[in-house]
Amino acid sequence: MSAATRPQPSTRTLRARAAARHGEYLADLAALVAIDSGSYSPDGVNRVAAWLTDRLERCGATVQTVPAGRHRGRALGNALVARKKGARRAADGGRRILLAGHMDTVFEDGTAAERPFGLDGSLAHGPGVSDDKGGLLAGLSALEILTEDGFDDYDEIIFWATPDEEIGSPGSAALTRDLAAEADFALALECARENGDVVIARKGVAEYLITVEGRAAHAGIEPERGAHAALAAAHLTIALQALNSRETDATINVGVLQAGTRPNIVPDRAELHVEVRAAGAACLDRIGHALVDSAAQLPVPGTTATVRQLDLCPPMEPTDASRHMLDLARGAAAELGVTFGAARTGGVGDANTIAAAGTPVLDGLGPVGGADHSPQEWLDTDTITDRVTLLALLIARLCHTNAP
Repeated sequence: MSAATRPQPSTRTLRARAAARHGEYLADLAALVAIDSGSYSPDGVNRVAAWLTDRLERCGATVQTVPAGRHRGRALGNALVARKKGARRAADGGRRILLAGHMDTVFEDGTAAERPFGLDGSLAHGPGVSDDKGGLLAGLSALEILTEDGFDDYDEIIFWATPDEEIGSPGSAALTRDLAAEADFALALECARENGDVVIARKGVAEYLITVEGRAAHAGIEPERGAHAALAAAHLTIALQALNSRETDATINVGVLQAGTRPNIVPDRAELHVEVRAAGAACLDRIGHALVDSAAQLPVPGTTATVRQLDLCPPMEPTDASRHMLDLARGAAAELGVTFGAARTGGVGDANTIAAAGTPVLDGLGPVGGADHSPQEWLDTDTITDRVTLLALLIARLCHTNAP
């Protein structure tokens, strides 16, 4: 028998709680932005994790840090997973909600001192202020105001913070998949788009290395004895870039082309580093086959090419369940006088990995921000109260929904 469903938290009460924390949120944001936590700055990432651990434990969560290992010979910081148990067991219909954000930034050590946190009117600036420290803090704040309100009608809320999202989550992706598999719904804490939209879809990304082999020869005396790998690579580059005209929701980019060692030698080797982005898994797969086909048809005699996939991040595609989550979010937003659209973006994030695990996910649920990865990065502090409230309401309503 299922336990009785408890009343939903009051929108007005949650908003009042979020508004009362506005000054504390800004102070916390300044503290987090002051920590250099680039993907390859493990000490800084671990300082962010320690800061979050203290707050999450005070909120009643059990916190564990998990080593993410090394990437390309460089140490990564620890991942953080916090679990807050509720009063309704899964067997009685209790939901498990995953909140997912990341602690790392794209900035090098010293950036926080060079560009410290600051306010220009309603806009906050500083490295990582929007991506993703503002989003992490929104998730924490939503959990705190729900706790203050006494809402515990769930099986478990899992707060997941990765240390390496900005470099593709090489050390944490497997853990993300495992946690996503435990959850009924996931809410990704990247900040909302500049126009306020949340994110319903993200393209997937595949990276390829294509190696062209030819035959060296003296370029001035007997070039006819060579097989010009660079020329073959140039033809292949044109062929691959032409694939863009065949695909409506994908991009193919030969981003790096390298060949040759000396100007008096016919190059015997060339490399192409190719990135493919596509909205759907089928499209991503189709383009991968097209790359192999193109590489097999080099027009330069004596040259051959091999294609190797280096990395794959699957797309976050909309599903009936994620559209239902969007409807719930819009309904809660309407009570706050907030409207937004549903964005489809070419950028990838941990939400891609969550979606690939089969867990319904909605992204872009932090405050409104923009200019990520640049010195102009900003977060609109006027949106903090409503977005924290929206996130808290959405958590509560997902605990009481039957998704498609």
